[in-house]
Amino acid sequence: MTEITAAKVKELRESTGAGMLDCKKALVEANGNMEEAVDWLRKKGLASAAKKASRIAAEGLVSVCVEGNKGAVVEVNSETDFVAKNELFQEYVADAAKVALLSSGEVCDMKTFHCPKCNKTFQERLTDLIAKIGENMNLRRAAMLQVNNGVIASYLHNSCGNNLGKIGVLVALESTADKAKLEELGKHIAMHIAASAPLFKDIASVDPAAVEHEKAIFAEQAKASGKPENIIEKMVEGRVRKYYEEVVLEEQAYIMDPDKKVKQVIADAAKELGADIKLVDYVRFKLGEGLQKKEEDFASEVAAQLGK
Repeated sequence: MTEITAAKVKELRESTGAGMLDCKKALVEANGNMEEAVDWLRKKGLASAAKKASRIAAEGLVSVCVEGNKGAVVEVNSETDFVAKNELFQEYVADAAKVALLSSGEVCDMKTFHCPKCNKTFQERLTDLIAKIGENMNLRRAAMLQVNNGVIASYLHNSCGNNLGKIGVLVALESTADKAKLEELGKHIAMHIAASAPLFKDIASVDPAAVEHEKAIFAEQAKASGKPENIIEKMVEGRVRKYYEEVVLEEQAYIMDPDKKVKQVIADAAKELGADIKLVDYVRFKLGEGLQKKEEDFASEVAAQLGK
């Protein structure tokens, strides 16, 4: 029988969120096979469907830049957190957000942007930085928001100064209301977004295919309860509403006042300020989102460099 080590139990717990004892039992049942153990936990309802979420990671930094009625957010990745603390790397990331403003948030245009600091393109500047620091880096993504009349509010979580952090959020509010008040509202909504990670702005923007997929799952779960068809239909409707409350920004419970939805907070602010307020859009970049962190074996790496 395969030995079930504490390290394996810990890895399974981190990737599924299940309890330690359940993870150990799952590994025993799966004879140490990690994927089978995850499936065992899922069948028992003890693991999240998004079992790999905790392993999604990458090093680097996120930066935001707001000027007037425009704002940009960028993500630049590095191989290690050590490089993310390097002043030259941090300067590049902060400059990347400024370049994104001038390039409409298009990475391909950013790379060809002529950088006056070094008289080279922004991509050539990154190539030089890679050569100087000795670690691979990547200008991964960028986005820009703009309003005609209103504000672009921003928020950085785990900020390390100079508009740098691990989670960057932009919120675009269109309104003729007092800009200072709008800025405050936008900042609070951006903080909510950083914490709650909505997938869609409003119900209308939800992908219909995603809703149908969720309905199918909810229907199967309801059928398993043995309830009549008319009750199942109501159960599915209730679950869909719950789904919207989880993934749609306007439908989420406002983190600073859970008794209100975000859309109600905006409506209340509009009434208080005496002007319509429209949530035009938002962007949320979390460092490493969707990337797989490279597993390092430092001892083997050193041995390889020494030719052993």
